[in-house]
Amino acid sequence: MVKPHARAWDLLLPHAELAYNKALSKATGLSPFKVVYGIDPLSPNDLTPRTQDQKPHVDAAARVKEIQKLYELVKARIKKTNAAYEA
Repeated sequence: MVKPHARAWDLLLPHAELAYNKALSKATGLSPFKVVYGIDPLSPNDLTPRTQDQKPHVDAAARVKEIQKLYELVKARIKKTNAAYEA
């Protein structure tokens, strides 16, 4: 990715960061960004205007429960992956 643009490598960092943050982990099956924030990072396609019937989630308690469930899922998948390597 950098070789053809060796003098402008710093301009490619946001692209590399987005690619890394969207890549699925073999151990968890989720992207690193989703594990930390509970959602996948936005891409340019995600920035198109929403229709009027689509509204963001505003219930904080429900969002906390979603994140807790996600963390339990990630924890279980990592344990399963580690157990496979230990066997």
